[in-house]
Amino acid sequence: MKNRRWSALALCLLLALLTAAPAAGASESAYFVALGNEVLPLSDETMPFWSGGYLYIAASAFGSSARKNVGVSYTGSSQRAILYSGGDRSLIFDLEKSYAQDSAGNVSYPGALRRGGTIYVPAYLVAKYFDLVYSVMEVENGHLVWIHKSSFNMTDKQFANAAAYPCAASYAEYLKKKKTPQEESAAEGTAGTEIDGKSVYLCIEAGDNAADLLDALDDYEAQAAFFCSPEFMESQGGLLWRMTATGQSIGILADAADPERTVSQQLEAGNQALRQATCGGTRLTVIRNGEDEDLQAAQAVGYRCVEPLLDRTDYELKSASNARNLLQKVSSSRGNVSVWLGERVSGPGLRAFLNAIEDADGRCLALTETS
Repeated sequence: MKNRRWSALALCLLLALLTAAPAAGASESAYFVALGNEVLPLSDETMPFWSGGYLYIAASAFGSSARKNVGVSYTGSSQRAILYSGGDRSLIFDLEKSYAQDSAGNVSYPGALRRGGTIYVPAYLVAKYFDLVYSVMEVENGHLVWIHKSSFNMTDKQFANAAAYPCAASYAEYLKKKKTPQEESAAEGTAGTEIDGKSVYLCIEAGDNAADLLDALDDYEAQAAFFCSPEFMESQGGLLWRMTATGQSIGILADAADPERTVSQQLEAGNQALRQATCGGTRLTVIRNGEDEDLQAAQAVGYRCVEPLLDRTDYELKSASNARNLLQKVSSSRGNVSVWLGERVSGPGLRAFLNAIEDADGRCLALTETS
């Protein structure tokens, strides 16, 4: 009986340890902070953290731009942080006290904490005192802490979508600063002379996020080729017109396994929809599940069947790390290179790659019938 008790106790201790300890190899999520419409730079020195059920953010986040964004300013010393709005509202955090005190002497809990020389204040209390709205949202690479005025005319979801690129750019810069000199030197070598002047022809499968991808391309004055199914072309005339107007290429994505229409019927349907939307046609096509005879039949009537040099069907382009991986692949290919991205690409991921290729003095062009 005694042995059984010891065994049960040992099992309970083991379960407690497994529950309390982080999983081996697990990485901590990044916490971004946005005040109003501005996403702040990401750093280990000011990274928000949870304690006692409250999320704490660096008091210094309410620096010079915070007054414009949320109407709150910050001043302080090594032992005290003061947040204030206007001339009569202030919240004083003294590290020697477990509470905060306002200008009228009222006390609120919890107080400030110090971590690594930085004073942190509870986001909930700050938002409540200054009549702000506070929320935490899951985003790529972590979470976004958003503090804003109640009059800000966006939902959490809308702001998270709008902040996706600033967060991705901030995260990329954060990772860059954490690199060792050896890693930085290796990265510079990858994106250096080999990429200079190289042309990259991105081929994208048009889908629900086509408008976001066009926004990214417009911002970087870059071009790509969008391959659209006949169904997409028949229902998205406005996007087809925008693609043409902004210098993008349009191709037809046909599927030889389609039980309803043959490849030739799909090509004809796609061009008919394209002519209705843009008064022009295309000879670019990608034939999915096609055999040699399907390709030969399309080529015989004047179509160019595109087969990009790099096929990234099995890889995403949705983050800064994805963008770096693609940049390395492009850099290692000789001469100009065409890349099939398929549909696994997001606006933030595309922006990160366009930014990287621009920094490396490369350029993204639209594939044509002759390029």
